[in-house]
Amino acid sequence: MVMIEWYLAFGLLIGLVMVLLLIGTYVAFAFFAANLVGVYVFLRGDIGLSTMSIEFVYSVAKFSFVPVALFILMGEILFQSGMAARAIKAIEPVIKNVPGRLSVVSIASGTVFSALTGSTIANTAIMGSVMLPEMQRRKYHPTISMGPIMAVGGIAMLIPPSALAVLLASLAEGSIKDLLLAGIVPGILMAISFAGYIVIRCWVSPELAPTSPEDDIIVAGGPSPWRAVIRDVLPLLSIFVVVVGSIIGRIATPEEAAALGCIASVVACIFYRQFEVRTFLVALRETARVTVMILFVISGSYTFSQVLQISGATTGFLRLLDGWDLTTITALLIMIAILLVFGAFMDQVSMMLLTLPFFVPLAMANGIDLLWLMVIMLLAMEISLLTPPFGLLLFVMKGVAPKGTPLGAVYRAALPFLALELFVLGLLVFWPQIATGLPNMLR
Repeated sequence: MVMIEWYLAFGLLIGLVMVLLLIGTYVAFAFFAANLVGVYVFLRGDIGLSTMSIEFVYSVAKFSFVPVALFILMGEILFQSGMAARAIKAIEPVIKNVPGRLSVVSIASGTVFSALTGSTIANTAIMGSVMLPEMQRRKYHPTISMGPIMAVGGIAMLIPPSALAVLLASLAEGSIKDLLLAGIVPGILMAISFAGYIVIRCWVSPELAPTSPEDDIIVAGGPSPWRAVIRDVLPLLSIFVVVVGSIIGRIATPEEAAALGCIASVVACIFYRQFEVRTFLVALRETARVTVMILFVISGSYTFSQVLQISGATTGFLRLLDGWDLTTITALLIMIAILLVFGAFMDQVSMMLLTLPFFVPLAMANGIDLLWLMVIMLLAMEISLLTPPFGLLLFVMKGVAPKGTPLGAVYRAALPFLALELFVLGLLVFWPQIATGLPNMLR
């Protein structure tokens, strides 16, 4: 085994992954390449390479990863069947007589959709395709039309069922149930801050969201707008109740709750006569595609964290930080800063897998509650979705926006909501009870 200084090992392994990601290599392949180099250098050459396949299998052969695939399937069923779009259209007539009405509708609908799917990409894509054309037809300013759709898309990362939250808790060896519950209050707080900003901004500057005679017309639900909500939204929210309620009531484990959510989604589609075998097969295919991608990344990153430890990079990095005599808040702020920097050019799964080998030991050494850290990580990764230049939701919005929409306009639309997310993150840092209160109450 080759022994070199920890900072050289750190620079070699982390630097190789970063370079490969920057030149456009797939995340899984970037980790696999770094593993090949690291194992050969630090684990006695060919002997280390022969054990890699065993490590890959061990890394994904965990029952705790089952909810990841099932939550993705649940969201795909609702998305592919059109049930989510139906719920969004039912919410619109209920919200009346508020400045920036359609933008507020986007926030409310996107929050409901987040509680049904847990998919940031699906959330942004469907909200963009359903709400954006109408807002642009009514001459809404880009900040008030595109901004809320991108911002509310990220809430799916916090509000259960969130596949990324399950993945994070599994990798950090924390409680999946507690993390799913811990994301509810910060997610709702985020939605309220977005809606509040829109109302105040449009009240001060009405030209940003011109009113229309159509705003006073009840389109769906006949004589009462609430009829459509009762018909198309409340039954779907029962899926959320099934998933979260079964976990809170200790009726089911997170794995079993995810399976119940999939069954409830299929039952809802059948009840609304939206179930088709072809659509279900598409949902299965998309679920398989996304899940296989995630498992490949996990297998590569698990070995990567092992190589980091064997090379001495993890120990050396923690020893360096320990010499700084960090306080709890200072250590937390350093971790947040690292996540925000990575978020400007890296996807969320890569960020999580690259930082966890360092963050979990650092948190334990500085007395940071693991649940608090995981919620902060989710929120920081949500912020990274809107962070230029490579925030994922920025490009999703560019894809659903009308042809010719400049990327700069998408960036500018995201900035006010990025500031609001940073504000909520600050609240969470100084008042951890925002995240930990609900799980502690329900234990």
